[in-house]
Amino acid sequence: MSWISLVLAGLCEVMGVIGINQVNRNRSVTSFLLLIGGFGLSFALLSYAMQEIAMGTAYAVWTGVGTVGSALVGMLYYGDSKDAKRLFCIALIVISVIGLKLIE
Repeated sequence: MSWISLVLAGLCEVMGVIGINQVNRNRSVTSFLLLIGGFGLSFALLSYAMQEIAMGTAYAVWTGVGTVGSALVGMLYYGDSKDAKRLFCIALIVISVIGLKLIE
């Protein structure tokens, strides 16, 4: 259950980052709720996951999921670059997160 919570925490971090982007584009109550709710839930789920997963591993996976998720959302919805070098680096992050799960 801790690993599921950790992945969900990373996905909620992506929601928070989307909220930041929305606040920068259009300051509305909805965008602020997305920002605050996404990061708040992300921290709560991360805290729960860290009860059973080592701090360094949990933090690395959480930031990895958030980074990859935010990069993919940026590429799919906000016109960010889809350069092959960038995709390669994102793949390295995914491989690293999987590796951390396998050795935990």
